[in-house]
Amino acid sequence: MSHSNADGHGHSHAPATFNRAFAIGIGLNIGFVAVEAFYGWRVGSLALLADAGHNLSDVAGLVLAWVAALAAGLAPDRRHTYGWKRASIFAALANAILLLVAMGSLVWEAIARLGTPTPTEGYTIIAVAAAGVVVNGVTAALFMSGRSTDLNIRGAFLHMVADALVSVGVVAAGALYLWTGWTWLDPVTSLAIALVVVVGTWGLFKQSLHLMFDGVPASVDLRLVHAYLRSRPGVEDVHDLHVWAMSTSDIALSVHLLMPGGHPGDACFRDIAAELHDRYEITHPTFQIDLGQLDHGCPAPKMA
Repeated sequence: MSHSNADGHGHSHAPATFNRAFAIGIGLNIGFVAVEAFYGWRVGSLALLADAGHNLSDVAGLVLAWVAALAAGLAPDRRHTYGWKRASIFAALANAILLLVAMGSLVWEAIARLGTPTPTEGYTIIAVAAAGVVVNGVTAALFMSGRSTDLNIRGAFLHMVADALVSVGVVAAGALYLWTGWTWLDPVTSLAIALVVVVGTWGLFKQSLHLMFDGVPASVDLRLVHAYLRSRPGVEDVHDLHVWAMSTSDIALSVHLLMPGGHPGDACFRDIAAELHDRYEITHPTFQIDLGQLDHGCPAPKMA
């Protein structure tokens, strides 16, 4: 015999919207791509043209992240009872893949240039790349406040930081080229920047892929959650404990609590929900009370 309780739900406040940040960031980057492509064509700089193409992929990444953020805010319906929250996880994964692919193409191009280094227009490249540092730095700053709480926003933030690093490297390479005349500086700098960006992006890729397959979010230690629930008064055992991410900012939990003494009252579950939120950022807990041992056919995860 079991008794279900639906009063153990806890919801956090809606995450801050970044619509203004996305709009400004996309506008700035589209303008910069146009300027960079024009000057790249005007001075015959393959480096600027390639970076313009790279920045165009970043515009696509921002658009993807914005669409996902908007989709995550859509209300649930009869066919999508959680709404479209998971779109933000997908966008974070897609953004990581897009950035890794962009860095791969940058490495490919840099290796090719090492074999045939060519002179560049140092002053023009420095000026345009410096503008890129400003544009990408300002855009990254717009997303800074959400980078630690929302994986989708973190993806957009890392994308812009990576761009700013690329632009800084281009400025440095251009300045050193003017001073030394070494044509190999540009491709070597590109390789170094690509390595730094890939190392920084790999964590985003692994985390978003983990969440896509309903992995336990990084903020949750399942063993501690299990121990906490097991320690509650009246709880004899804990079964069917599941924790997963509904979005990049919402974590759900469902669990069966064996409580032979019966329902302890709604206040008890409100307290548990508040504790789970404060300790582990779990925003959507669901509890079911079992009065006796039942086999739900769900294998228990190892807590060791």
